[in-house]
Amino acid sequence: MTDLDKQTRTELEAAAFRTLVGHLKKRSDVQNIDIMNLAGFCRNCLSKWYLAAAKDKGLELSMDDAREQVYGMTYDEWKSTYQKDASPEQQETFKKVMADPNLTT
Repeated sequence: MTDLDKQTRTELEAAAFRTLVGHLKKRSDVQNIDIMNLAGFCRNCLSKWYLAAAKDKGLELSMDDAREQVYGMTYDEWKSTYQKDASPEQQETFKKVMADPNLTT
């Protein structure tokens, strides 16, 4: 891989993050539990990482603010509009994912 200067690398990473978040906003049909079960992270994880990055920079940000950046709306709005109840199978898979420290964030 080509050596990138720190600024360019940061800009590329930020662009990739924005693309991922934009994709997840368009795919409101995909439930967080499905993403978590397949990938070990979800929109809430991205929100937590966003919040942690802000705090590392000394910025004041709430979890609600971070979630709004990722969801494109308040978390309560997203849940009431798009979130469905998890099936027993989804819940069982989630328990297995959460029990494996190598698979969770």
